[in-house]
Amino acid sequence: MAAAWQDVVRDAAAVREAAAVAVDAALLAGVLMRTGEQPNASDVVNYAPFTLLPSAVPRALFEQAYAVQQDFNLLVDAVSQNKEFLEQTLASTIKVDDFTARLFRIYMQVLEEGLAQTVFLGINRSDYMFDCGLDGTAALRQIEINTIAASFGGLTSRTADVHRLVLKVLGKSEEASRLLPNNPAKGLALGIAKAWELYGSQRAVVMFLVEEIQRNIFDQRCVENELWNRNIRVVRKRFRDVFEQGSLDASRRLFVDGQEVAVVYYREGYVPQIYDEQNWEARLLLERSRAVKCPDIATQLAGTKKVQQELSRPGTLEKLLPGHPEAIARIRATFAGLYSLDEGEEGDRIAATAIADPDRFVLKPQREGGGNNLYGEELREVLEKIKDSPERTSYILMDKIKPQPALNYLLRAHSPLQVSECISELGIFGVYVRQGRELVLNQPAGHLLRTKATEHADGGVAAGVAVLDTPYLL
Repeated sequence: MAAAWQDVVRDAAAVREAAAVAVDAALLAGVLMRTGEQPNASDVVNYAPFTLLPSAVPRALFEQAYAVQQDFNLLVDAVSQNKEFLEQTLASTIKVDDFTARLFRIYMQVLEEGLAQTVFLGINRSDYMFDCGLDGTAALRQIEINTIAASFGGLTSRTADVHRLVLKVLGKSEEASRLLPNNPAKGLALGIAKAWELYGSQRAVVMFLVEEIQRNIFDQRCVENELWNRNIRVVRKRFRDVFEQGSLDASRRLFVDGQEVAVVYYREGYVPQIYDEQNWEARLLLERSRAVKCPDIATQLAGTKKVQQELSRPGTLEKLLPGHPEAIARIRATFAGLYSLDEGEEGDRIAATAIADPDRFVLKPQREGGGNNLYGEELREVLEKIKDSPERTSYILMDKIKPQPALNYLLRAHSPLQVSECISELGIFGVYVRQGRELVLNQPAGHLLRTKATEHADGGVAAGVAVLDTPYLL
């Protein structure tokens, strides 16, 4: 925790007063989620969980994360266009991971038919932690890159105002003035609007593809409202709506319920549980269409953990980004140790190392959405079970990041106010738009800081573990 807050953390009366102000400020600012009891109703809502105090982040690492985001956008786009790389990299994974295999089959089918889509939109979020070395210095280490349904760009646009007020209430107006402005919702909408414009039909709509259960609707509404402010029509549909109401015309323009769709913005589609045969058919229809998909299926595959691991191999970045040595150096500087569990001598050796010393590593399946990674004894048990099976190739192994904990209060509805030892994860949103081979937009679009108590190994805000936060740069 920043030295500036040391006097606050143990002052129970000041904390109680600030927490009451913070909760009301969050409700006023629209830092909201629907309740677990009524996840599809907006007449009963509560504040999204957040920290009482903004968390300290090293300024140099924060600036490094922003500086490399355009490079990561470039890299994801390059991977999505490289059929040979995706085929080779995912060859072992698709033999044992049915979900990735099904996505890959659609990818190949669409390529064989010939892409109707000519404009491509990427909304990524690259997530980092601050690894504390033995000498006490911190290094920026990438956890993952999210290429589909990267969330909380809306709510985090409103969280800094809450923390500014809290600091003022605590007599720290000067510190409050140092909190950075942050509006990912506007940045994400800028990318969607550019893709909509390049699609070239004023009548066409932007379709948010959303979940059946929509607790996090207000986060999406922030982006939605930015589009409405630009006079771009937005509709919200589920996979089953696409199955029941969707069609393609002779030039493969997508129509859903009679409306032409220019951009499909996925806030759903990243977990296997939601796909039944109808939903897979709907996904194929979307991918075959001329509509701009965010992401298209190639970009979703580019965000898999197996691709992340392969990118860390010596020489891989050079093949994907020829002529960009500075970008490659910036990207590589953020990599943690990543290891393949493919069958063979290398995979055998890595599996044995992790079983012998599980606390050094994180075991990651090809899944998004938080709460999927394995640690410690659980990691050991799973690897013991699958070490001699092809199933192990559906995972990758990563060095465990060891950040420096700090004290904070995590404000959650109906939870007691108590101090916790916490660690934070910084996400940088990036947006790019490509028309044909030309990149017409490539920029960072804001940041997201999430913080959780050290007792929890894994899980994000939507998973109910982490809370929203604001960086206080040191």
